[in-house]
Amino acid sequence: MELLLSNLAHGFGVALSLQNLTFALLGALIGTAIGVLPGIGPVATISLLLPITFGLPATTAIIMLAGIFYGAQYGGSTTSILLNLPGEVSSVVTTLEGYKMARNGRAGAALAIAAIGSFFAGSVATILVAASGPLLTQVALSFGPADYFSLMLLGLIIACVLAQGSVVKAIGMVVLGVALGLVGTDVQTGQQRFTFGIPELSDGIGFVPIAMGMFGIAEIILNLERPEARSVLKSKVGSLWLTRQEWLRATPSVLRGTVVGSFLGILPGGGASLAAFGSYMMERKVSRGRHEFGKGAIEGVAGPEAANNAAAQTSFIPLLTLGIPSNAVMALMVGALIIQGIQPGPRMVEAQPDLFWGLIASMWVGNLMLLVINLPLIGMWVKLLQVPYKFLYPSILVFCCIGVYSLNNNVFDVYMTVLFTVFGYMCNKLRLEPAPMLIGFVLGPMMEEHLRRAMLLSRGDWMVFVQRPISATMLGIAAFALVLMALPNIRKGKDQALAG
Repeated sequence: MELLLSNLAHGFGVALSLQNLTFALLGALIGTAIGVLPGIGPVATISLLLPITFGLPATTAIIMLAGIFYGAQYGGSTTSILLNLPGEVSSVVTTLEGYKMARNGRAGAALAIAAIGSFFAGSVATILVAASGPLLTQVALSFGPADYFSLMLLGLIIACVLAQGSVVKAIGMVVLGVALGLVGTDVQTGQQRFTFGIPELSDGIGFVPIAMGMFGIAEIILNLERPEARSVLKSKVGSLWLTRQEWLRATPSVLRGTVVGSFLGILPGGGASLAAFGSYMMERKVSRGRHEFGKGAIEGVAGPEAANNAAAQTSFIPLLTLGIPSNAVMALMVGALIIQGIQPGPRMVEAQPDLFWGLIASMWVGNLMLLVINLPLIGMWVKLLQVPYKFLYPSILVFCCIGVYSLNNNVFDVYMTVLFTVFGYMCNKLRLEPAPMLIGFVLGPMMEEHLRRAMLLSRGDWMVFVQRPISATMLGIAAFALVLMALPNIRKGKDQALAG
């Protein structure tokens, strides 16, 4: 405990420096703004801002990007409650009860419990990250190459299982991502792979063109296709304070949402969206006010908002301790670290203590900032909702192109971004989820490296993957997940056979 407090004190010393504090506030403001604006999520925003982080110190860059991520969870509740339009995917659930509360004259109470629940859940999850991070790091140091390979394989399989839409399409996107990650020069043999004679591909496909093209610019194009239908709630927001009855009903929901979100955020393929849906389903079954669901139940706002913020914080645990991204945003964080020349993983605590503990401390500071930003400035965010999207996207596109070009001062990166923009747009039309592809792109090269190391150490014996207890356990869980994934199709085939 004494060591933990000492490390946290060091982290607060880093986080409270003028530069880091400024960029934490900037990240929180940007995150809230993109959460408020419908159609612009944290994945797209972080993708667009990746080139900017190249000129910042690693700790400052990650603190800002983290602020954008959990800031978006706060901001998304504003549009959900006032417009019945989720500004962020994880805020979809909040529209179900939040907008009805606003129509019933309790918009202020809905906004207040969303902000307070988010702050509490974020603070608890930050403590969980601080406490569990070093412990999991010590466990991770006992992992061998075979264990890491099996763990990454498990992460890819669970990402497929939890992906929205067709599982087959998700698997295809993961495989494509792994294949794209292998483009370039083989580290061991020096031979070029899948470069098709293009010299610029000898170093591999850049992370930024893929992320910015598929998640950033493609998202902008899709938003331009959707007609704007924003009708800000005409009635006053009202008092931002809850009645005694609302406090009594909302408090247990915030506690349950914090627990659900903290757990689901750690799982590969999980994250804020899954946590929010899970919390809402739980509240419908166990809350005291479940008979009011569909009419504006405060539990339906308190639980999901707490869950999505807790999940946003705890999703950093597998990234910081194992170097494995649990969702698309964490995959972007891996990309940001790699751009800075840092390899995320169990040795980060020793090699980068300022980054590790500074990031954890900044989460608490950022949550406090967001509490102040969201409630008193609610009028400003409502005004922001009235800005037409057609005035926002031209400047965003210009900064995108400048940012991509400035990374390597190479126009080829801009061409690659355009190519992946077209591909990302086509994926959306074909209902192919791009997030599994990005996770596969990040994990693919690392999986290959650990596979080769494992085979080298075992002298080509494939049994090493089942002889090591950790690896065997991971493969067993992966096999179980595959069975669960296949069961619905097996049952459907049997039903069709019986019907025929």
